[in-house]
Amino acid sequence: IADPGQILVAAAQEAGVTVKPLVGPNSILLALMASGMNGQHFQFLGYLPVETAERNRRIKELEIVSRREGSAQIFIETPYRNLSLLDSILKTCSTQTRVCIAVNLTGPAESIQTKTVGSWRKAIPEINKQPAIFILQA
Repeated sequence: IADPGQILVAAAQEAGVTVKPLVGPNSILLALMASGMNGQHFQFLGYLPVETAERNRRIKELEIVSRREGSAQIFIETPYRNLSLLDSILKTCSTQTRVCIAVNLTGPAESIQTKTVGSWRKAIPEINKQPAIFILQA
């Protein structure tokens, strides 16, 4: 999931070459499993738009879909833009919307926390320049 090797895998599939995935940790699914959010109905969206207004609009759309469907919305960001993405989430979403921030999964500094937007607004986590996964559920 979110692997830039998808082009190579697609070419191998087209050429009839067997592609075999290996068992191992997948940070996206690990984050969902530890988030307390809906593991039966979720959507992985990859990267959200970089431009602030477009990103805010997309986050609002995801919150509406999540509320309507009861689904978890999973997305990622490059580590140096984590704080910008979190700022957009906190400014755009309802105070009761839950957000999981999973950082450094399977590493010694791992942190997986799910709180409401209202709670996150009171204490912004130190996530700048760290690999993170964000999960939103309204």
